[in-house]
Amino acid sequence: MSAGGVAMGEVGDPPADVLAEAAAAFGLLSSPPRLHIVWALAQGECDVTGLAERVGGALPAVSQHLAKLKLAGLVRSRREGRRVVYLIDDQDIVATVQVLVGRLAERAGRPGGQAHGLGA
Repeated sequence: MSAGGVAMGEVGDPPADVLAEAAAAFGLLSSPPRLHIVWALAQGECDVTGLAERVGGALPAVSQHLAKLKLAGLVRSRREGRRVVYLIDDQDIVATVQVLVGRLAERAGRPGGQAHGLGA
């Protein structure tokens, strides 16, 4: 151990800008509907209508959540004819969400592992 109590080979504290970016990502995901949207998109790409049905939200609200997630770089979209399809653009965030939600679901004795969606 070094004088600061950190074992040799451990990483020091992250820079302030990294902590700010992580806090922003966690803040964005602190909304249950946005977290559910990310969970749903982790299962596969989907259009806004399908997402609204899956997460139980109104179409305009889901569109607004998608816009925020897209602006943050967590999701992206592509056109399929007249339809806009959304997909995950940050696999690290998805992995974090899957681990956290899966562990919390296990503790509660509820489905919610990677094979199940939230609210299933």
